Amino acid sequence: MQRRDLLKLIGVGTLVASIENKVLSSTFNKNKGPIVLSTWYNQSVLANVEAWKILEAKGTALDAVEAGVQVSENDINNCCVGLGANPDREGHVTLDASIMNHQYEIGAVAALERIKSPIHIARLVMEKTPHVMLVGLGAQEFAVSQGAVLESTILSSHAQKAYDEWLKKSEYKPILNIEKKGGSQMPDPMKSGEFNHYTIGMIAMDIEGNLSGACTTSGMGFKMRGRVGDSPIIGAGLYVDNEVGAATATGHGEEVIRICGSFLVVEFMRQGYSPEQACKKAVERIRAKTPRDTKDIQVGFIAINKKGEHGGYALHDGFDYGVTQVGTATQQVKSKFILP
Repeated sequence: MQRRDLLKLIGVGTLVASIENKVLSSTFNKNKGPIVLSTWYNQSVLANVEAWKILEAKGTALDAVEAGVQVSENDINNCCVGLGANPDREGHVTLDASIMNHQYEIGAVAALERIKSPIHIARLVMEKTPHVMLVGLGAQEFAVSQGAVLESTILSSHAQKAYDEWLKKSEYKPILNIEKKGGSQMPDPMKSGEFNHYTIGMIAMDIEGNLSGACTTSGMGFKMRGRVGDSPIIGAGLYVDNEVGAATATGHGEEVIRICGSFLVVEFMRQGYSPEQACKKAVERIRAKTPRDTKDIQVGFIAINKKGEHGGYALHDGFDYGVTQVGTATQQVKSKFILP
């Protein structure tokens, strides 16, 4: 190759690279870059980091949210997500999860036992079955057919301790903001044994501006056997509309289900409300429609719109979330609230 031809080739390559960088920069500016949010900052510190690795490498929001929430699922010390979590009142750990992508494809599992990563099984339900939700033994059998391993039924040491303590009175009484007890970070569940509700909901936008979300939990600790909350229910614990935005919820699932909470948040954003305003209106709806006193009930929502703007709101003080975006480490956002 002649030197002149080589210089021309280098010049073309430089031009292509320059155009690519400008397009990338434009995408970042247009959508405020890839962004990921997840409920409860103490979980976000690790979960968002894992999701961000994928988003930063121009991966999809779907891959990011699955990988992100798996951090909590795989944490044996987590009181309320994954197999290390508190059991139901019969002593069984049951897991719920849902996932939704930018093409309105959805998958969910509920009352799943002995499977390490319910969010992955939810994704397989979405991608490999004609259904959107599998529950109980059917969900477990499907998971095994896809290569999942049945894990032990033995409770984690902290869950066993919490269960033994609960059996002394056998009372089912959710404690407001128990996730925050002891300060801004989650207390050590090996020492606490006091949690009874905790969820990780994660929503993200990727470099293409596409949205996805995931939500996973073991549900309320010491719940009735067979109880399912909002987390695996599309429209309640999670909803994504790629034309508008995405939302997810945490807290007392029955009240979120009652108003189709995450769907409602997205619909408020469709009407032009900001993510924070939309979350606030959904929380106000819960307060207005819950047929009992909400003084001991906590619910929090987080949301992203198509502009990459984010927000959250809660019934009571104490709810926060973590947000990671271009040029920043994961930041703690303390949510506003409507009740003292």
